[in-house]
Amino acid sequence: MIKFLFKGIVRDRSRSLFPFLTVTIGVFLTVFLYCYMKGFMTGVATTSAAFEFGHVKVMTRAYAEEAAQMPNDAALADTGELIASLEESYPEFEWAPRIIFGGLLDVPDDAGETRSQGPAAGFAAAIIGPGPEAARERERLGLAKGLTRGRLPSRPGEILIGDDLARKLDVSPGETVTLIGATAAGSMAMVNFTLAGTVRFGMATLDSMGFIADIEDARAALDMDDAAGEILGLFKNDVFRRERAEEVAREFSASASPDEFAPTMLALTEQSGLGSYFDIISSVSAIIMVIFLVPMTLVLWNAGLLGGLRRYGEMGVRLAVGEDKRHVYRSLLGESLVIGAMGTVAGTALGLAISFYMQKHGLDISSLVKNATMMFPSVINTKVTPVSYVIGFLPGLVAPFLGAAIAGRGIFKRQTARLFKELET
Repeated sequence: MIKFLFKGIVRDRSRSLFPFLTVTIGVFLTVFLYCYMKGFMTGVATTSAAFEFGHVKVMTRAYAEEAAQMPNDAALADTGELIASLEESYPEFEWAPRIIFGGLLDVPDDAGETRSQGPAAGFAAAIIGPGPEAARERERLGLAKGLTRGRLPSRPGEILIGDDLARKLDVSPGETVTLIGATAAGSMAMVNFTLAGTVRFGMATLDSMGFIADIEDARAALDMDDAAGEILGLFKNDVFRRERAEEVAREFSASASPDEFAPTMLALTEQSGLGSYFDIISSVSAIIMVIFLVPMTLVLWNAGLLGGLRRYGEMGVRLAVGEDKRHVYRSLLGESLVIGAMGTVAGTALGLAISFYMQKHGLDISSLVKNATMMFPSVINTKVTPVSYVIGFLPGLVAPFLGAAIAGRGIFKRQTARLFKELET
């Protein structure tokens, strides 16, 4: 019977093409929207973790209380020993020391006078060196992918500047820039760096006023020998596991000294209100999906209903020639399932294809977030999960089936005398 129904559907496009296209488009939109919402949440979490918060972050208690002010006078000391201890206790994490600092970037002219100058926010990471740690940091921060001019730093004293900031200061790779700031002890710091290249970090804030230096250069400039403002811990598979991160943070902080300069640990969701932010985003995403799925299901249901109603003449003829009502009803339901399955498979395949493409290449929304004051990814990627493969089946299969089932009820109310009267007209 299914083979017979399939042939009828394929050969008679007048009764199958519109329902098929409706189901395909509905399922495609459902799959793509789900992947987009998952990608948005993952992108925010990944960007926040890689650049600022880590999946967990180790700081002194004093630094944690004033973290927004970048209080490097309360930085962690003896970080080499501390990182070795963390690697032994929590081997599922990669540990990356960071220093966050700010100041003025001054670009001198040929005579040594100021040509241009502007405020800048810098952060230091272990980005120079042949070791796996430096390669991992460069990969995590997306420096090679975001490089726009010049090259990556390879020698001490070289930095990268956000491309928008470099254009604002009118400075090019190979030129010298001077950082004017303050050391951890509060004295004035003036250090010359060579601009190795410019980069797009993927966040409007950093692109317009950020730069990155190697952590050893920053330590020398800020008088922070073997020190770091914070140590980020990131899961080795780059996937944020909220429950495990919060468990590790509680365990570490509970065993630490209560001294204000003793290290403490915070999970990603415990910093800057990100936990509440992610909860809100997750709830909003679920609400959006429900709001979208309900109308989409109703649309597909209505399409199935209209398709059944338009075929009452055909059903009447089949009943008039002696076909059993139950058989006609079952064939109508069978057709709706076949069309729904074909449309669902086609819509899911199309949605996954575009989602896989956007997962790799992303959608540039930098023009929409160019004035953002928080770290927000300017390229949104979709994320394909196992749920992406099945989420379209609910509206794609169930809705047309229910529409056909309701429309088909009229078959059992048709009377032979009325059928002939309808045929005559």
